[in-house]
Amino acid sequence: MSIGVIVFIVALALAIGLFTKNVRTIIRNIRLGKPLDRSDRKGERFGLMTKVALGQSKMVVRPVAGLLHIVVYLGFIIINIEVLEIVIDGLTGKHRVFAFMGGFYHVLISAFEGLALLVLIACVIFLIRRNVLRIKRFFGKEMTSWPKTDANLILITEILLMSAFLLMNAADTQLQNLGSEHYTQVGSFPISRHLVGLYGSAGEQGLIMAERGLWWFHIIGIFAFLNYLPYSKHFHILLAFPNVFYSKLTPKGQFTNMEAVKKEVELMFDPSADPYAAPAEPQGDPERFGAKDVTDLTWKQLMDSYTCTECGRCTSVCPANLTGKALSPRKIMMDTRDRLEEVGKGIAKNGKDFNNGKALLRDYISEEELLACTSCNACTEACPVNNDPLSVIVDLRRYLIMEESKAPAEWTGFFTNIENNGAPWQFAQADRLNWKNEE
Repeated sequence: MSIGVIVFIVALALAIGLFTKNVRTIIRNIRLGKPLDRSDRKGERFGLMTKVALGQSKMVVRPVAGLLHIVVYLGFIIINIEVLEIVIDGLTGKHRVFAFMGGFYHVLISAFEGLALLVLIACVIFLIRRNVLRIKRFFGKEMTSWPKTDANLILITEILLMSAFLLMNAADTQLQNLGSEHYTQVGSFPISRHLVGLYGSAGEQGLIMAERGLWWFHIIGIFAFLNYLPYSKHFHILLAFPNVFYSKLTPKGQFTNMEAVKKEVELMFDPSADPYAAPAEPQGDPERFGAKDVTDLTWKQLMDSYTCTECGRCTSVCPANLTGKALSPRKIMMDTRDRLEEVGKGIAKNGKDFNNGKALLRDYISEEELLACTSCNACTEACPVNNDPLSVIVDLRRYLIMEESKAPAEWTGFFTNIENNGAPWQFAQADRLNWKNEE
């Protein structure tokens, strides 16, 4: 076994080990959420996942960004076949192990190179849109230096990886032309063959060093990219599929029944109920109305936060944000993820009873943001990975009102009217149809 193979095996093992550790940490954090059953209607869920996550149906609502994203997405999926060949080559010490496919291998090489060029062009356009055209939805108070850097880092990394792939093939092409040992004729290389001139008059040894150097840069770059994903918004590449699969299938904005409140109302309408009967002893801690911190949210809401692409489509259609209010649905998702990371690290270090005196409500998300929401569902409709920022807003707002009795005066009057009159208006139920007799 050569030194190169040993080094490759060590690098591969480290990459897989570190990635597994980071993914397990994220899964542990998501499981801090409250239980939620989303195992129903599996056929419908698979159909939705195929349409939204695989088919990118919500991306193409904005055609330019949607088309560019599909190019990068297809490149990411299909070029992974080429990565598989590189991994096998690295483990066996061979070169282009799939070359036995003959003519079909030529087709694969052509497809890989074409996609690599398209991905490279798409990433350059994305960089221009972010940093030159400065499209508004890529900016906002929540888009601090790290989110901006994260987006640019990924784009630059993909450009470097695609460039290394094409330049590696260009050196390979020239070595095949020279009849160099280990570089047998295997493909037509329709894109990279036009880059051979970049190597000038480099001799065989120089070309071998260039091809091997770019090969190592390409695969180590992929290993690094893999382990960067869990720290980046681009983890949605993996989470988009389960996140869409477990989407809410009931009508958007439909509130969940709170069991404790439902029982109270049923008791009020039960003529046989004894109003003086002692309440049943609660099992465990009393149920909290709404959510104050991330551990009060469901695991699906926490998964949403990790799946957020930070694309800003939700905020760009939010009527509250468009009219200058403090609310940004993207910030709600990012704040939830940041707080969850903080809690997860605290629990890992100090145990399950960790409490640093902070909470998602107020320390991350203000009352002003929550009260600005109109519950219109524009954000959930716009999200390309089916996140539901509204559900987080409603649960936090529920806590404010039902646990802390904090609501604007106008809302208090609204609640009182519903309680007394069964409607938002200040008219008795008996007078509700008086307007019919005013003619």
